[in-house]
Amino acid sequence: MISLTKSFRRLFNPSMHHPPRRKRPYFEGWYYKIANQSQERIFAIIPGVFYGEKPENDHAFVQLLDGKSARVTMQNFSIEQFKPSNQTFDIHIGQNQFKADHLSLDIPNGERKIQGILQFENIKPWPVTLGSPGIMGWYAYVPFMQCNHGVVSLDHSIQGSLAINGEEIDFSGGRGYIEKDWGGSFPDAWIWSQSNHFKTPGTSLTASIAIIPWVATAFPGFIIGLLYEGKLHRFTTYNGSKVETLIPSEKQIEWVVRNKTHRLAMHIERSQGFNVYAPTRTDMSGRVPETIDASIQLQLFEIRNRTEHLVLEDCGQNAGLEVAGDIERLITLWKK
Repeated sequence: MISLTKSFRRLFNPSMHHPPRRKRPYFEGWYYKIANQSQERIFAIIPGVFYGEKPENDHAFVQLLDGKSARVTMQNFSIEQFKPSNQTFDIHIGQNQFKADHLSLDIPNGERKIQGILQFENIKPWPVTLGSPGIMGWYAYVPFMQCNHGVVSLDHSIQGSLAINGEEIDFSGGRGYIEKDWGGSFPDAWIWSQSNHFKTPGTSLTASIAIIPWVATAFPGFIIGLLYEGKLHRFTTYNGSKVETLIPSEKQIEWVVRNKTHRLAMHIERSQGFNVYAPTRTDMSGRVPETIDASIQLQLFEIRNRTEHLVLEDCGQNAGLEVAGDIERLITLWKK
């Protein structure tokens, strides 16, 4: 009964730690994107844990992605220093703490020395219901998913500062975003993008499409959420939405989706970035190309009486973007 209670608690609290069941390898990582008020300093902080095929490879880590310098640093910790709560989202890695409304960093050694505390206010979580416990929808109930995804906060304000190698950076008045992934491995291919730096305050977009293994086959699964004027517009595989256009190229991505009431057109401009550390079967030596300096131009149309009416036209800056894996196969599966 206790184990069942814990399983249900995690199911309806996707942000909290999900320990591996039996199968290895296994990873879990949280993604904090933070920007100061002027948007001149943008970072992503990725705390996480990795369980390798061999227990001696188990460890925790904290990555720091610097959007200004396009530099990535990784600080590893022993698995004994990873201490998650089994009641709520509250992760300790060494002297560092990570929560939905707070993070504190104290990394005195390594390539980058980081210290400071940030508080997050007016958090906008992805809704959790019985029929759709988070961004995964009913797929959250499927126990054999290769990779699970969660959105902790689509948008929030920041208070506090961080000292990075002695440089004090004030994030007060800035904006933040938090998501997470966990599972056995990353998909064979995916496109992911996110921004909450639109001209219209409170607007946030998160969008991803990936190859999803399913029994003996695979399909292109997508989950897109656009928060606008307090309403979350969802375009997902599980709610019957359709991808009308998906054209990735070296410089940009054209992506159009539709549900029963709205149509969303996205034009994503790619930019140079860095290679983020990612899980393999044995360790965290994999690399994934990412930028947090892309841009997203979007148009949201409401469909009434078979006629489209423009609701929103905006451009999101400082966008996160990953285009990774066998994209040609992803497009082929979508076209079937």
